[in-house]
Parts: sequence; C-alpha cells; structure tokens
Amino acid sequence: MTYKRSAGLLLFRRTGAGSRPEPGDGDGDVAEVGTEVGVEVLLGHMGGPLWSGRTSGDWAIPKGEYGPEETPRDAARREFTEEIGLPPPDGEYLPLGEVRLSSGKLVTIWAVEADLDPALMVPGTFTMEWPPRSGNVQEFPELDQVAWCTPEMARSMLIPSQLPFLERLLVLLKA
Repeated sequence: MTYKRSAGLLLFRRTGAGSRPEPGDGDGDVAEVGTEVGVEVLLGHMGGPLWSGRTSGDWAIPKGEYGPEETPRDAARREFTEEIGLPPPDGEYLPLGEVRLSSGKLVTIWAVEADLDPALMVPGTFTMEWPPRSGNVQEFPELDQVAWCTPEMARSMLIPSQLPFLERLLVLLKA
C-alpha cells in the first residue's frame, strides 16, 4: 500500500534570556508570560469551518502533501509559500525527522531560524462543500491565523501528532 507524504517547515526565533513580549500587543505572539523563555515557534491555525472557534490541538506546522516527483525539502518550501503566502526563509534547514501518523501518512519537518511578521501572511485557500450535503462549495483559507508562541503554549495548541517535532527542535537547540 502506498501512503501519502507531507513535508513542512517549523520556523523558530530566539527571544533572548529574560525577554518576554507583552501578550495581546498585536504582534502575533499568542502568550508568552510565565513560560519557557528563549525561543518561539511559528504555528498556523487550521482554516475552514471544521476548525473554527477551536483553540487547542488545532494549530499546526505549515506543511502539505507531495508526490514522488518532488523531494521532501522542496515540498516543504513550496508548501510554506502556499500556506503562508510568503517565500520560505533562507538559512540552515535543521532536519527534525519523520513521524508516521496512524493513517500511515509520513510527515517530514525541517526547522529554520527566521523572524516573520504574521501580519504579512496571505494564506492559500481550499474549497469544500459547506455545509455538508448542501451542494454549496465555498473557499476557505488553509490557515486562518499564524502566530509566534512559546514551546509551553505550542504544546497545548499543536495537533498531537506534531508534538514530536517541537520536542526534537528543543533538544536540538539545547545541544
């Protein structure tokens, strides 16, 4: 059986020891006070009506599927542009490995250090029938929001299958 494959980029930025941006100041930071200080990761809230209004376990690393004609890294870069609407950052791509989902899909993620203004995001879109069985096809953003968040916040926000990538990044940064 052939399984689907996805690849993506987990952006991270260093915030400096003791640096705590103010939550709610409109700069895309979800909440930083009282958490691990020193690094933030960029996550996207999944768009569309199925994820609307949810706040826990519905944020993701920007990623997407690719076929045999594309390398995982090239796919990760392409998907970043498709989902965020901005070119993938330059810099050293740190491999965070792979995770096989219960569906069988193989997900490969790289981390790259970069600072991106979430306000510049221009999300890609997808179409789906909504409401179900209505015959009404609507367009929705792939991601309806992106935000920088601390590892502590990311642990509660990320879909569970992507948590290993966050933990691998944190181990890599401590080395």
